[in-house]
Amino acid sequence: MLPSVVRSVLVAAAALAAGILAVSSPAPAAAQEERARVLVAEFQNDVNPVTQDYLLEAIRRGEREGYAAVVIEMDTPGGLGSSMRAIVKAILAAKVPVVVYVAPGGSSADSAGAVIGMAADVLAMAPQTNIGSSTPILASGEDVSDDLRRKIVNDAAAYIGELARENGRNVREAERMVREASNYGAREALRLNITDFVAGDYEDLFRQMNGVVPKTKPDLEVATPPGATTIERTEMSGWKRVLDLLIDPNIVTLMLSIGLIGLVVELWNPGLVFPGTVGAISLVVGLYGLQVLPVSAAGLLLMLLAVAFFVAEAFVASSGALAVAGGVTFVIAALMLFDPAGEAYQVSIQLALAIALTLTLLFGFALAKAGRLRRTSPLVGTHRLVGESGVVRGDGLVFVDGELWRARRGDGAPFTPGERVRVDAVEDDSLELVVSGSQVPDPVTSERT
Repeated sequence: MLPSVVRSVLVAAAALAAGILAVSSPAPAAAQEERARVLVAEFQNDVNPVTQDYLLEAIRRGEREGYAAVVIEMDTPGGLGSSMRAIVKAILAAKVPVVVYVAPGGSSADSAGAVIGMAADVLAMAPQTNIGSSTPILASGEDVSDDLRRKIVNDAAAYIGELARENGRNVREAERMVREASNYGAREALRLNITDFVAGDYEDLFRQMNGVVPKTKPDLEVATPPGATTIERTEMSGWKRVLDLLIDPNIVTLMLSIGLIGLVVELWNPGLVFPGTVGAISLVVGLYGLQVLPVSAAGLLLMLLAVAFFVAEAFVASSGALAVAGGVTFVIAALMLFDPAGEAYQVSIQLALAIALTLTLLFGFALAKAGRLRRTSPLVGTHRLVGESGVVRGDGLVFVDGELWRARRGDGAPFTPGERVRVDAVEDDSLELVVSGSQVPDPVTSERT
């Protein structure tokens, strides 16, 4: 009896153990499959329409592919206010936690970058980084003054202050970044509650922010368990890098200049094709930059006026005055053209002077000379002989411009060998010269004859 009971107990225990193993054995695989993923968008650039699209696409990808968080690894000097606000709106509306991590060491989140950081669900900084200096300034780099200054500064301070308040950060210090251009290192920013964490690497960052619930998104939780989180990096594509390069104001100005030169050369020499093709492509590339970046209407009008001066030099005998006026106007226009875009988008004075000098030399000398040549009579054809002097070499033969021509006097008088005559006309049909002149023979020719 006892053995059968023992056997039953052993069988039940074995079945129970098997069941427990069956339930528990898939757990490691499931844990492996559910490993958290974080998308890191490398952002080491200024804030502009191209980088704006890049960051917005990273956030959309994070939502679409179910990442635990999207980390913007930031190092930026700032940029355009319009692009900054578009990025802030995307962060606030994102259905995935968005983290701004100022890293690696030596990086900064200045100006527009600081505002984007204040909008982030989690703001972290690596050691030896800084954040701040968000005071609005004029495009020329000077401080905004008087009533306009107060309006702009108050608006910017309220904007960054509200972002800090909603995310539980220090409103007063955030506003000081605008009003006083304050800038804070990572440790000080942590002490003043400007940043949420100071993390030396991603493992440290994941450990600190794991389980954080963004104050503006209570239905989301940052799930980045250390040791169980995978990093997937993304960066700007090659095409976006090209577009980012093409909106550099220096490149835009250079492309517009090349476009102008190419088209004018093609107009003066129809059929060359190459100058016109290069000019058209360069002009389109330059116009793309003008379309993307905010430009000054006054700068654009001055640029057109400079072009008008250069072209007029080829048609008006101004002894180079119009070309010089075009060069001076071009420099002023280039420096004013991108004023609304801010100090980070200004044309180099050295480049502006170099282009202006090149255009002045080209249009002032080369095209002016070409214009004069076009206005002069061609040096080919029989009509060029009219007015030339010649020497009679024989009966009915006159030596003119290195050639012997059949000729006759307009009054029908006979020729005297050696006399000098002047060509009055050229018969179209017979190519015979009609000449007139004195009866005084040329001494050298007379001796030769």
